[in-house]
Amino acid sequence: MKQSLNDSVLNWNIDFLTDHILNEHHTYVRQAIPVIFEYTQKVAKVHGEKHPEVIVIAEKFLDLTDELNRHICKEEEILFPYIKHLATANSYGMKIEPSPFGTVESPIKMMEQEHDIVGEIMEEIKTLSGNYTPPSDACTTYKLSYLKLKEFEDDLHKHVHLENDILFPKAIELEKKLN
Repeated sequence: MKQSLNDSVLNWNIDFLTDHILNEHHTYVRQAIPVIFEYTQKVAKVHGEKHPEVIVIAEKFLDLTDELNRHICKEEEILFPYIKHLATANSYGMKIEPSPFGTVESPIKMMEQEHDIVGEIMEEIKTLSGNYTPPSDACTTYKLSYLKLKEFEDDLHKHVHLENDILFPKAIELEKKLN
């Protein structure tokens, strides 16, 4: 029986999983944002009068961008280095010093709340776009905008699942083991 990706991810070392999230999902977000931003802004400018929802979509995507940029920065500068520190300490059988934020559960709780905010904004965009269905008079950029938004949402679901359901519980468990 073939093992599913989800099953194999569960067996990944925590530092490998962290690197995977950084290399796959954070990189994707950074590359996709400028493209989608350009598309949504252009569509809002050209089609906003006839389709006012695209103006709101462009505004919501800007909100999403701001939220994600701050969020990813916190993960990359605070949470993920600490998780990798836990992995190193575990590999070498070392005890860990208390972190400046108490337990890893504190920043994780904040990241999960931010995931919820991002999810809510993405859901609003999905609703406004009619589940990413362009109107019959949509130009190529309009269609691409919705296609890229759908791809972004799909990646976001995978990204958040890896963090909330796999990485974060592993980090909490590992920290408890090392204390």
